[in-house]
Amino acid sequence: MARRRYQTIRGPVTASIEERRSVFECWLRRADSEQDARAVVEEARTRHWDARHHCSAWVLGPEGDLTRSHDDGEPSGTAGAPMLEVLTHSGLSDVVAVVTRWFGGTLLGAGGLVRAYGDAVRAALAEAEPLRRELLQLGSVEVGHADAGRLEHDLRAHGVVVRDVDYASSVILHLAVPVGDLAQVSAHVARLTGGVAAFRPGATEWVDQPGR
Repeated sequence: MARRRYQTIRGPVTASIEERRSVFECWLRRADSEQDARAVVEEARTRHWDARHHCSAWVLGPEGDLTRSHDDGEPSGTAGAPMLEVLTHSGLSDVVAVVTRWFGGTLLGAGGLVRAYGDAVRAALAEAEPLRRELLQLGSVEVGHADAGRLEHDLRAHGVVVRDVDYASSVILHLAVPVGDLAQVSAHVARLTGGVAAFRPGATEWVDQPGR
């Protein structure tokens, strides 16, 4: 079954670690597409023009199944892969990590690089605030003016998001309902209106939710 909710990060995070005088700075940013992720990499490359390596990894999509990693000149498998492993194990999606390295003059070896790049991402994740995203079913309910106020109040009281209300010859309530609650809300609308009105579904949309 496809996921109906997942977690990303609420805002950008920057964290740094030092390993034998080499500095590893991790940018952890939200990214809704590969284009967004690549833009973060290029921003880090431009901002930190004096650094040699800007290694990256990202996890995208509700299922977290779109992943990429890049070593950017470091020995193969010592940067992007451990960064991606840390991101994958975090359970977050729609995130990109870019770790910029300033060489401190001492070679770290393959094992040292793997640990350092992974630890830089862990440091950023430790400071990140998670944000829940939920798949909502958008739709509308059309009722008469006499019933509109009572229906809107009752729906809001039951946690249904009323995005907008259009007043014309009738009243149209535009709702956003968690996909898992669709049957329950539809039945509730029918019950409140004596079967006169029905929830008419439209598109679905991923929406950031308050809280965790």
